[in-house]
Amino acid sequence: MLQCREDVLAFTNQLVNIESIVNTKGEKTIAQYLYKFISAFPYFSKNPSHMTMSQTIQDEHERYNVLAFVKGTKGNSRRTVILMGHMDTVGIDDFNHLKEHACFPDQLMAALKREELPASAKEHLESGDWLFGRGVLDMKSGVASHLYLLKYYSEHPEELDGNIVFLAECDEEDSSHGVLSALKVLKSWKQEHGFDYAAAINSDFVSPRFAGDENRYIYMGTVGKLLPSFFITGAETHVGSCFEGLDPNFIAAELTKQIDYNPELCNEALGEITVPPVSLKQTDLKPSYTVQTALSAYVYYNFFIHSWSPKDVLVKLKEQGRIAFENALNAFDERYKQFSSLSGEPYFKHPWQPRVFTYEEMEQQLVMEHGDTFITHMNQFKESLLEDKELDTRMFAARVVEEAWNWMKDKNPAIILFYSSLYSPRIELSGKTEQEQALIDALNQAVESIQPAYPHPIVTRNFFPYISDMSFVALSDDEEGIEAVSNNNPGWGTKHYVEYQDIRDLNVPVINIGPYGLDAHKKLERMEMSYSLEVVPNLTNLVIQNLLK
Repeated sequence: MLQCREDVLAFTNQLVNIESIVNTKGEKTIAQYLYKFISAFPYFSKNPSHMTMSQTIQDEHERYNVLAFVKGTKGNSRRTVILMGHMDTVGIDDFNHLKEHACFPDQLMAALKREELPASAKEHLESGDWLFGRGVLDMKSGVASHLYLLKYYSEHPEELDGNIVFLAECDEEDSSHGVLSALKVLKSWKQEHGFDYAAAINSDFVSPRFAGDENRYIYMGTVGKLLPSFFITGAETHVGSCFEGLDPNFIAAELTKQIDYNPELCNEALGEITVPPVSLKQTDLKPSYTVQTALSAYVYYNFFIHSWSPKDVLVKLKEQGRIAFENALNAFDERYKQFSSLSGEPYFKHPWQPRVFTYEEMEQQLVMEHGDTFITHMNQFKESLLEDKELDTRMFAARVVEEAWNWMKDKNPAIILFYSSLYSPRIELSGKTEQEQALIDALNQAVESIQPAYPHPIVTRNFFPYISDMSFVALSDDEEGIEAVSNNNPGWGTKHYVEYQDIRDLNVPVINIGPYGLDAHKKLERMEMSYSLEVVPNLTNLVIQNLLK
């Protein structure tokens, strides 16, 4: 067993002390610090070409990844393990009056002792085995664990029959520019140094899955994440004549009722199931107050997948959209009849039918109707829209759909289904290849070695349940699945673009061995030190050794 607790704790504190909130200058600061820190290791003083600080590409922010590798001298193996983790954190505004202490664990814990805390947090605070602070759990202690192993093998390359690559990436908490840019370096090192990438080990945090859960989880592969979005058009009317039109918010409400928390939209694979989709935004697109009903509404949902492809999800949600539209029209009809009965005014059957299109279907129809004129206009519109820096990828996509809808000849109410944000691909690690099975075997052997010395169960599961950069080192989707993303994202190629071929080129099986704790992204974020600072580095090390021997 490596005696690593104090070193990993020291590295954790040093990283946490640097406020590296995503999309701020702090991301550049922490990369510079880490690069300088690693450069001082004797191994890298002698081999400066074995590390780099590389700037992200296609990114409006100036920020960097830090990569370094150690070549083992025990043998001549080209097998290489990637150790990856992100340096950025979410913000600290939720700390309120304790904000100045958020990145200084000792100060924060002293201040928290004077606060009203939940019983479990108070117990952890007094135990001496928990560390509080922004980023201690998500995920600087994980990066510190990998940093310790990089330093250890830089001092003991004779114990390494193969190579390790250390990757500390930025921008995991937003758009994954970091890992997507790092793929270029990993691919170039593969060519230049002949690396045979055997596996990647991510070090993102793990938490209990339910109250009373004592397991410490290790994950093989990861959940996929999509952001299906719906642009909904109605029939505008004055609110005093409300039944002469159709409120798109009415359809949007029915759509959310149909999709939110719907178990039919949970995806099961390898005996594990995703949580159902949930709404992340619901709004109409009126720019200001009027007494007219809105022309359009916009809603999008988080959607996790284990085995479904992005194309499968479009098919399923198109059907859900049709059901919701039909339900909305039936409810409209029923309420109109009730109103007519009460008021004595005549009832007229509405003229609308449920209409649901994917963005790709609508775009193809418009190209057929308008040809190059439409294509040229939309390209120019997207370019002009890029000048509005306040528009995120999600609202950018909505504005593109809104503009395209203006070209539709049939303006009767409709739902347009599309993707408006980054697709984080699912990764299924089932042992279907020799490389996957080798990683699974190496992990199982490592857990068997460590478990007797640790009191809580160390349990492996198949899918990491949160969004992470694990999604961008391997690809389980075929070309058709990826095309469903690119063809149905209105901002693709302008506001948003991912070189999925880079992921396919690397395509390395990945697991997650990360720190254990609670309340990530919250004021009481904390990690259990015994597991995170001792078990995690040793488990990771055993997996490396088992893979390379």
